[in-house]
Amino acid sequence: MVLSWEVLPESDLREAIGVLVQVVETAGALIIFVGAVWAFVRFIVTVVRGRGHVKGFNRIRLTLGRFLVLGLEFQLAGDVLRTAVAPSFTEIGQLAAIAAIRTALNYFLGREIAHERAELEREAEGEPQRDAGAGPGRAQGAVG
Repeated sequence: MVLSWEVLPESDLREAIGVLVQVVETAGALIIFVGAVWAFVRFIVTVVRGRGHVKGFNRIRLTLGRFLVLGLEFQLAGDVLRTAVAPSFTEIGQLAAIAAIRTALNYFLGREIAHERAELEREAEGEPQRDAGAGPGRAQGAVG
């Protein structure tokens, strides 16, 4: 005689996890949406006030990047939850592909955020901003 005790049958567990996945993915989408709205409002305010200098835009991009990274983390958490109960090999493969894509996005966003933060810190310390397009013999910001 085999004793078996289940808190929830697998079908009920799948349904409960489905609800959790929707909640977590909705939270991720809301975080990204709020970040985009915040960035757009800050952009408009910066332009209207006439302070459309690089420093202001970099701060906006930096904060938007943070919202994107956090939102993508929630989306990835939802994907992991989706495959939590008896996943098939197809589901595992899909999760691996999604995780790889989202991890790559997070990595590059993180690098961009670190670059922007370092640039803002350099500007705050009074160092001149480097122009990536300025080569030897060209002045920074020169047109031509």
